[in-house]
Amino acid sequence: MMKKFLWALVAGGLLSSCSTVSVTKSQRYPQVYAERPVSILVMPPINRSTKVDAKALFYSSLIVPLSQRGYYVFPPLLTMEILKEESAYDAEMFEESSMQPVGRLFGVDAVLFTTIHEWTKTTIAAQVQVTVEYTLRSAKTDAILFHRKGTVIYNPNTSSDSVLLNMLGDMLSAALTKEIELGRQCNEEAIGDMPAGGYSPVFGQDGNESAGSEEFSASFFR
Repeated sequence: MMKKFLWALVAGGLLSSCSTVSVTKSQRYPQVYAERPVSILVMPPINRSTKVDAKALFYSSLIVPLSQRGYYVFPPLLTMEILKEESAYDAEMFEESSMQPVGRLFGVDAVLFTTIHEWTKTTIAAQVQVTVEYTLRSAKTDAILFHRKGTVIYNPNTSSDSVLLNMLGDMLSAALTKEIELGRQCNEEAIGDMPAGGYSPVFGQDGNESAGSEEFSASFFR
């Protein structure tokens, strides 16, 4: 049975007063439109949560939303191999460094850093919460092109009267939704606000669209 996800966005201005001034993408992300990056290197996630395997679960889910926005994404597996050869596997080593040498090494326009601040699960309700920060830095000028921080909460549906179905649902949730889908949804919500890349038909034309909040939160249910 296909799962339907009900999203309840509580991002920034949604709960603010009606007088809040809308910000366009060109206003929120002016450097993206100034530099017009086409290719992105995704650094391995920085895991500051208590979940040991959060890094591996999260990394692979970053490619699709970036590609959908019209960017060429340097292959993650090849990225990790090259970083290992350079004895620089951990993205933490690059946080305070210039991105220009990285840009020359990989031939990319920008570098995306993701920091997993939280990845927790409540034992009783099986609610999972993930908080991730996204920072896109220029490989030409070191400027911050794009920055967002999001919290996504997964609430399993426990209204079923069937104990067996609930147990099965929890098993599937733990294997798929809780781990992979949660990270994917967070990435799609965060990166979905990024200005279109060079391979998008609206490249350079979406500057007047409304931009999302720099910090957002969302919930979804099984």
